[in-house]
Amino acid sequence: MMNRSFSTPIRKTLTAIAFSCGLAATMTTTMTQAAEIEMSFQNVLQQERAWAGLQSKTLKVGDITWSYSEGGQVGKPIVVLIHGLAGSRDNWNRVANALTGNYHVIIPDLPASGETQVPKEFDYSVPNVTEKLRRFIEAANLTGPAHIAGHSLGGSIAMLYAGQYPFETKSLFLVDAAGVYKAGNTPYLKDPNQIRSMIVSKKGDFNFLMQQAMHNPPFIPKEIAQAQEKMMIGQIEQTQKMVDQIIALNKLFTPDSFALLAKSIDAPTLILWGKQDKIINVEVAPELKSLLKNAQAPVILDNVGHMPILEADQLVVQQYLPFLSKTQAQKSVTAPTP
Repeated sequence: MMNRSFSTPIRKTLTAIAFSCGLAATMTTTMTQAAEIEMSFQNVLQQERAWAGLQSKTLKVGDITWSYSEGGQVGKPIVVLIHGLAGSRDNWNRVANALTGNYHVIIPDLPASGETQVPKEFDYSVPNVTEKLRRFIEAANLTGPAHIAGHSLGGSIAMLYAGQYPFETKSLFLVDAAGVYKAGNTPYLKDPNQIRSMIVSKKGDFNFLMQQAMHNPPFIPKEIAQAQEKMMIGQIEQTQKMVDQIIALNKLFTPDSFALLAKSIDAPTLILWGKQDKIINVEVAPELKSLLKNAQAPVILDNVGHMPILEADQLVVQQYLPFLSKTQAQKSVTAPTP
């Protein structure tokens, strides 16, 4: 079992693998070798969750069977961490390790991600996923306002959640958050259909994906990388559904309508960005700050790409913990009495 002295280089390797395997966690294969690698990988994930103070749980809410990680003590302030496109709850493990001592941490696998199971004809639009997330939080008996954090697509879900449920949102933490920005200038923001180029469909695509998502991708053992690539090439249906989420977001919002959503958010907000993000360029961070009513100046991390929660988890923690402490001390806004 991992412990808190587990070396940083090894943990970086493991979480990089967690990111890559999150892309194909719902895919199946009949290859014996791949099955053995997947079983070994699942053992690694369980060890990392235990190191972070998390337990794996499931909860059926309506037609969705949610898979999620939970840690910390019930009754402590609630923190909900939302992963990004093609990721999984395990992307947050290293940040969660610093939170579970003082907070009640919940990290769900979003629909079509990780191990969460949804009906075949599920609506993957951001508004629907946000509504389902709210129902999950209610079913999990998480009472009182929660600190909501979101990375990438999870950031747009977090913003919509904060806008729709202001009395249930204590604070907002946005990490390289997806949105429809006037300052967006990457190929993926100019034409969201370009995100399809990140789907692993042929040899070499896996390496391209890692290079796009991270500024300095950690080492991943060759055998695991090759096996993951083969599985992802053979089964891309779930990945395609996840990519459709971000494309749908662009169809739903224009920069002006997205700005209206952001301006409706009252929660204290911390914005953090990787300076070398190739997917959502860092120039949008001050734009986002200007739209939000109660946001601090954005924190920009140099030599970090689109995945600060994996690439620079300690720097993320150094910013998030003081912010949480400050906002937790503030008096909660209560819903008006009917």
